[in-house]
Amino acid sequence: MADDEADERFRERGDERSSVLWFVLDADRWLVSGLFSALVLVGIVTIGILHPTPAQTLLTRGDSVETLYQALVTATITGVTLVLTLSQLVLSQELGAVGDQRERMEGSLSFREDVADAVGAAASPAEPSAFLRSLVRATAEQAHAIEDAADEESLDPELDELLSTYLDSVIGNAESVASQLEGAAFGEFDVVRAALNYNYSWKLYAGRRIRETYAGALPEAVDDELAELVETLELFGPAREHFKTLYFQWELSTLSRTLLYVAVPALGVAISALLFLDPQDITGTTLGIADSLLLVAVTTTVALLPFTILLAYILRIVTVTKRTLSIGPFILRETDRSVDVSWD
Repeated sequence: MADDEADERFRERGDERSSVLWFVLDADRWLVSGLFSALVLVGIVTIGILHPTPAQTLLTRGDSVETLYQALVTATITGVTLVLTLSQLVLSQELGAVGDQRERMEGSLSFREDVADAVGAAASPAEPSAFLRSLVRATAEQAHAIEDAADEESLDPELDELLSTYLDSVIGNAESVASQLEGAAFGEFDVVRAALNYNYSWKLYAGRRIRETYAGALPEAVDDELAELVETLELFGPAREHFKTLYFQWELSTLSRTLLYVAVPALGVAISALLFLDPQDITGTTLGIADSLLLVAVTTTVALLPFTILLAYILRIVTVTKRTLSIGPFILRETDRSVDVSWD
């Protein structure tokens, strides 16, 4: 159970480069949208320059420009309407009869009581980052308790080394994630990112495996402390998934509002270009580039802004979803399957 077999940080548990993960996860969504828009703008201009036929000739041949803006108007209206409908469908899950709401409340209170018992507090924190931080710190404290109990016993050298490696991993990861959660505000990606950096599924699997494999060799005091650690890790899973779901709902609300703000000017530009833009009337050049080409590229980029914003938001949501498909001691990544091999 080597350290490199249990990568702790979320970005280390995949094949993507750090720069790619920063782009899809950490970067501001407006920045990501701006980069996509810049690629569209530069791509159109570059192709127009490199094409053997002059851009002015291409743009005034037939009705390609008119057809383009007609398609953009239709796509913008259809796309924004569809996204808003899907967002409202997701958010409609918050609606329900008073009985359903009461059942949700009772479930939430019951879970909070379980967490309060696990962390040894009168009441679990109400703020998401503090709530998750209390769970993470509790696992570190329980890991220290296991170490103290193990120091008072004479363990098999193999078991002692395995347990020490496991507990060091728990404590180190917990301290790192607890510091990341300090001051993190819900609504930003900080809380979810820090929660994803806590590799609880591997820790839960490894803790349960130690108890099962060395059931006869573990002293009672060590086994009891390890059982408490496993129970706390089992609470972290649904807590993380709950706040991840809330974050997705928050993001979809923000996306819907942003699309409403952007769709109107994008439609205005596309409709104005459809009605009033005629490349035949624009014959000048700027820096050797046909003004008609520049104008078509800019108006097309603005008209596509709702799509680039949608792409920026959905890119982060689907990336997080792909990397958190399982809950509990299910390990889907190839890097973590090697634990079974080295253990057996």
